[in-house]
Amino acid sequence: MTHASETTNAMDGGTSRVTHAGGAPHAGQVPSAGRASHEGHPLLSTAGLPSWLDPVVHAAETVQPLQLSRFLPPESGAGRQSAVLILFGEGDQGPEMLLMERAGSLRSHAGQPSFPGGALDPEDGDPQGEGPLRAALREAEEETGLDPGGVQLFAELPRLFIPVSDFVVTPVLGWWRTPTPVGVVDPNETARVFTVPVADLTDPENRATAVHPSGHHGPAFLVESALVWGFTAGVIDRILHFAGWERPWDRSRQVPLDWRA
Repeated sequence: MTHASETTNAMDGGTSRVTHAGGAPHAGQVPSAGRASHEGHPLLSTAGLPSWLDPVVHAAETVQPLQLSRFLPPESGAGRQSAVLILFGEGDQGPEMLLMERAGSLRSHAGQPSFPGGALDPEDGDPQGEGPLRAALREAEEETGLDPGGVQLFAELPRLFIPVSDFVVTPVLGWWRTPTPVGVVDPNETARVFTVPVADLTDPENRATAVHPSGHHGPAFLVESALVWGFTAGVIDRILHFAGWERPWDRSRQVPLDWRA
């Protein structure tokens, strides 16, 4: 995606936290089984997910659009339809998420971490149906080289809008059931592909508030030698919050951005 600089401004007031008895997820938990596929979306299934993803599934089923962002798709239907893949896997340090970093030579949003994703193509199908699901997998394969056959899509979050780029973004949640090698496919577009342990994302020491010269404030994560901010950080922040994984952190700790961001 080319819109990592746009902050998802969450409306924290009045939202309820989804609690998870085990706290933040960790490796080695027994997978759940027997959950049915989502009606109307054969590409979505929660069957056999690891139990630590239960609160994410519940959050995706219950979260309201304005609990994620104050920027929602225009009622007119305008906007460029797009999708991102929020892929959860399990690595040596437990549950993790897949991210990529844009090439530093790009004219816009150079060097910014983001989810794999991009605009829907006609062959992806209906934007109001399974188009975003197919686009998220296709873009992830094109950008990171992952095998989509090893990914189990299990939920969609409400569509969000990014006014500056006119993108209507569907965040698609996936479980990396069968991990495959990933890496930079096109160095002109992507600098690196990496995973971040969820434990690092929830660590208060790795959290801060990004401050743009325009006045925008939003959550940020300092992980894997990268500053994750903007749209990507906003979505991660909301997932951690509504899954009950968020730990108290110092919101007064600020990271300044410059006008090139």
